[in-house]
Amino acid sequence: MSTIEARQLLRQQRHGVLSTLSKKLDGYPFGSVTPFVLDHQARPVILISTLAEHTKNIAADPRVSLLAHDSSTDIQANARVTVVGHCTRMEDQTALRARYLRYFPGAVDYFATHDFFFYRIEPAHIRFIGGFGAIHWIEVSSFAAPENQLAAQEDAIIAHMNTDHQHNLAAYCRHFHGVNTSSAHMLGIDTDGFDVRAGAQQLRFDFNQPVLDAQSARSALVAMAEACRA
Repeated sequence: MSTIEARQLLRQQRHGVLSTLSKKLDGYPFGSVTPFVLDHQARPVILISTLAEHTKNIAADPRVSLLAHDSSTDIQANARVTVVGHCTRMEDQTALRARYLRYFPGAVDYFATHDFFFYRIEPAHIRFIGGFGAIHWIEVSSFAAPENQLAAQEDAIIAHMNTDHQHNLAAYCRHFHGVNTSSAHMLGIDTDGFDVRAGAQQLRFDFNQPVLDAQSARSALVAMAEACRA
């Protein structure tokens, strides 16, 4: 269960502390705050400039860690997950662009500078702390999302939901989060759940079981809509 909890926690976060090994400072750890999204295998993807210190560090040594944590008042009691792995520039710079910009629309201006590129962290070790005493090292093979077809189908699912089913998205917000909104848009969908922007808020919805393709996504979304009407 800790594996699913760790992956769901990472999916809920949008920013983390990226630690690299400093080229300038002879290998000292260098921390910086960076936005990220996950790809459909649950690997973190970051958009960084070649001029940034952490990018220079990655070019010299790709070993990194990314710490993401639940934001509440008691930082020591917060759940958090650390992804330790190797960070490299993605060969395909277009595959994750639409997904990234749905979560961070302001980043569209970065592409005009010609020095921002997507980098992906390939996990080697996962550390999950669910709270006091709930501490786990998680096998990378079990942390990865199950094989699925959502990378090719996500854009179409989102377009359909945002065009034809905004009323259902608003109902999900009311029923599962107690948030009343007249503006609800799906941002992303993955094997574990989906994200909705409701006004100024971003809400996460977890599925009861993994969704692997558009058909199973439809079944899960219909069941949630029925729960809202019950």
